[in-house]
Amino acid sequence: MASVGATPGRTPQGPRPREASASFPSPAPVPDPREAEEEEEEEPAEIHLCVLWNSGYLGIAYYDTSDSTIYFMPDAPDHESLKLLQRVLDEIDPQSVVTSAKQDENMTRFLGKLASQEHREPKRPEIILLPSVDFGLEISKQRLLSGNYSFIPDSMTATEKILFLSSIIPFDCLLTVRALGGLLKFMGRRRIGVELEDYNVSIPILGFKKFALTHLVSIDQDTYSVLQIFKSEPHPSVYKVASGLKEGLSLFGILNRCRCKWGEKLLRLWFTRPTQDLEELNSRLDVIQFFLLPQNLDMAQMLHRLLGHIKNVPLILKRMKLSHTKVSDWQVLYKTVYSALGLRDACRSLPQSIQLFRDIAQEFSDDLHHIASLIGKVVDFEGSLAENRFTVLPNIDPEIDEKKRRLTGLPSFLTEVARKELENLDPRIPSCSVIYIPLIGFLLCIPRLPSMVETSDFEVEGLDFMFLSEEKLHYRSARTKELDALLGDLHCDIRGEEKRVAGAEWAAWSLASPSPQPHEAPGPVSSPIQQVAKAVNNATERSLVLIDEFGKGTNTVDGLALLAAVIRHWLALGPTCPHIFVATNFLSLIQLQLLPQGPLVQYLTMETCEDGNDLVFFYQVCEGVANASHASHTAAQAGLPEKLIARGKEVSDLICSGEPIKPVKELLKEKQMENCQMLVDKFLKLDLEDPSLDLDIFMSQEVLPAAATIL
Repeated sequence: MASVGATPGRTPQGPRPREASASFPSPAPVPDPREAEEEEEEEPAEIHLCVLWNSGYLGIAYYDTSDSTIYFMPDAPDHESLKLLQRVLDEIDPQSVVTSAKQDENMTRFLGKLASQEHREPKRPEIILLPSVDFGLEISKQRLLSGNYSFIPDSMTATEKILFLSSIIPFDCLLTVRALGGLLKFMGRRRIGVELEDYNVSIPILGFKKFALTHLVSIDQDTYSVLQIFKSEPHPSVYKVASGLKEGLSLFGILNRCRCKWGEKLLRLWFTRPTQDLEELNSRLDVIQFFLLPQNLDMAQMLHRLLGHIKNVPLILKRMKLSHTKVSDWQVLYKTVYSALGLRDACRSLPQSIQLFRDIAQEFSDDLHHIASLIGKVVDFEGSLAENRFTVLPNIDPEIDEKKRRLTGLPSFLTEVARKELENLDPRIPSCSVIYIPLIGFLLCIPRLPSMVETSDFEVEGLDFMFLSEEKLHYRSARTKELDALLGDLHCDIRGEEKRVAGAEWAAWSLASPSPQPHEAPGPVSSPIQQVAKAVNNATERSLVLIDEFGKGTNTVDGLALLAAVIRHWLALGPTCPHIFVATNFLSLIQLQLLPQGPLVQYLTMETCEDGNDLVFFYQVCEGVANASHASHTAAQAGLPEKLIARGKEVSDLICSGEPIKPVKELLKEKQMENCQMLVDKFLKLDLEDPSLDLDIFMSQEVLPAAATIL
């Protein structure tokens, strides 16, 4: 895509990415000593990069002060390790990196590592996090289209300006558009290049240019389409109509013989980012040449089979972190690890002069063997499939083994207990049994007698009636209560202990594997009412309770009352009160003084500052209470019209003061004028000489209804 706008004639300092615009050699001028001195006095160029990462794609844009130009790279696929982003950073060396505060964990980890490189040469970039609303798609489009660009003639109309910019900026690349919008927002706040000028002086933007890294071949979408490198077609299965497309007859489809998703992703990455790196290309050709030899065919087929068992390990580990692990996940993980070991051993026997074989042999460490052995010795796959949950093998945990032994011997033991219970029951009762129900406990079960018609007939002396099911009455007796106290809820206890073992397995895996990092915290935990109930009943002084959005989906008053009651319940425990963190929008909790004052309660908020019409977030926690929800500022950042924001603030103030809400007179007048104009137009269109005209019908169907909206 050709560059647009004037660009200064000086040479930008530092490495420059290859631009996708034509350039021609020009005769070298004779250097002037005075010009050399002026160039030495010039301030070094600054590059400010804005990047977004989502669903495996990068959106990148940066501003270069040396030529006052914004460069952008259309949405590009990148690996989870963000190797493409690292190459961009190495090539352009930005002074600052701007991104959204709401980011994927891969980007968070990458930026954290980048910021920690204290000895990086040149100096490591400043990491700047902006609110996610600054990267909204619509507001970013508005910033781009409403910008003040000197390279656009003043004679252009608004429509012509939009068409002109649409021919330069790829508005179909959503991540890139959002990155450009965030970059413009950052530049406006920092006043890049015009820090000391009056506020009405705009930041110079002399052009938008597409760029590509020096080692990559720049290919546009039209080329991909014409050469039929990729081709998507609707899936023929009626069950997959909603799920999207499949690869049609294309070069990628012909060459794709990959057995795992990761190989397919890598092949697609090679097609979308063709490299010019001869060392990389020769490394790939070495592998291809090796497997084309007939004597290596068996080895290729064996590696092919092993690759078929390599599954999406990061997804499995993510589910493990969130305690959403399925039985099949442990099986897949087990097969993946053993297949990885097979690949490693096979590659160790192959020529180490080939880079790929050498990398696999070195990267797949003996930790994998330890993990596979640990899973095989702990997980009872047969039992897990039968019970559809994680179960452990015998001789792993003595406590679990003892509880399972009790549970296994429970039927014969309960038969003996039932025999003793029957001796003390009414002789009219022919039989009884003692049953165990998870989460409920031990119950005495007797058949319903013909004389037991009403609920009052179910009462039996010495027994507590629980419920009627399938013509059998269920009671708690003194013996069943003793069993509850003695044995507890065995079924749930075993599940809890096995979950603990599963957590230990996950910890062992995370410590031995490079991803995810051992220091990562588990994902967020939801707080529906059921979870809060469990926390209220089970939390101790050693518990950490996190509550967010309490009362969501309930009446405001009910949610506020429940939250206050729960917190007051914990505070009443005194020294045994758990550690509680509550994030809430219920400002009335403080305003109405619903919580007692004391050393156990501390209020914290996020530090902010109003800068004119902007609300600046410092992302710092400080003592105090938020005095407003800042809804109007948030709405303004999201791009809502000023009239709507002002009206919303007006209605909010009326509600807080208890005054009635009246409609806006100006809007009513505008509507009345519109209705009047419509009625006048209808009168002007009347043809009084038309014999088919019925004035009575016109008055009743047109004039009178319109009059009701005008008066």
